[in-house]
Amino acid sequence: MAVPKRKTSPSRAGMRRSHQALPTQANAECANCGELKRPHHVCSHCGHYDGREVVAAGKALRGAVRA
Repeated sequence: MAVPKRKTSPSRAGMRRSHQALPTQANAECANCGELKRPHHVCSHCGHYDGREVVAAGKALRGAVRA
């Protein structure tokens, strides 16, 4: 069975984990209401996407039909 010859130093362990950080989420401003939303997603505040109302405001976006 393979066994490491020396203990992994904290510096080397940290270098190995340097790519595991969570990336920051991108946000865009809704053109209709100005709220922050995810890019290429329907605005959860007003229900608009690409300059038109896709979902009636106040309704749940979970079952929204993509148009």
